[in-house]
Amino acid sequence: MCFFYWHHGGTACFVFPDVSETLTGGETREQCLELAEDALAVILSDYVRQNLDIPSPGTASKGQELIPLQSVVAAKLALYSAMTAQKITKVALADRLGITESVVRKLCNPDYKSSVGQVETALKALGRILVIENKAA
Repeated sequence: MCFFYWHHGGTACFVFPDVSETLTGGETREQCLELAEDALAVILSDYVRQNLDIPSPGTASKGQELIPLQSVVAAKLALYSAMTAQKITKVALADRLGITESVVRKLCNPDYKSSVGQVETALKALGRILVIENKAA
């Protein structure tokens, strides 16, 4: 969740209270929104690299907005979070899936290309399913 505001000087800004490292701005609200999506994905990818917990997006309250992530990035973050919650190592998941640990490492890392289907298969091995939601923009 994030808050949108106009900074003095006319810059559009998004601030993420649950991911305090993320702050982005632009000349227009639309430009700021596009940059916010990228900034959030970069910061959350860094959380994965640092083995930090990914904050769960809550329900947006008045004055807040949810910023969407690309579906494959959201799926990878869900996989990482499920593995962390269940204390499953990359090696253990690789054994379950019959693949190498390096493949699992790439499945968890938003910086690597993977298909949503590959990540979904890994989530199923952890007893999880991927749900994608469609909302009006």
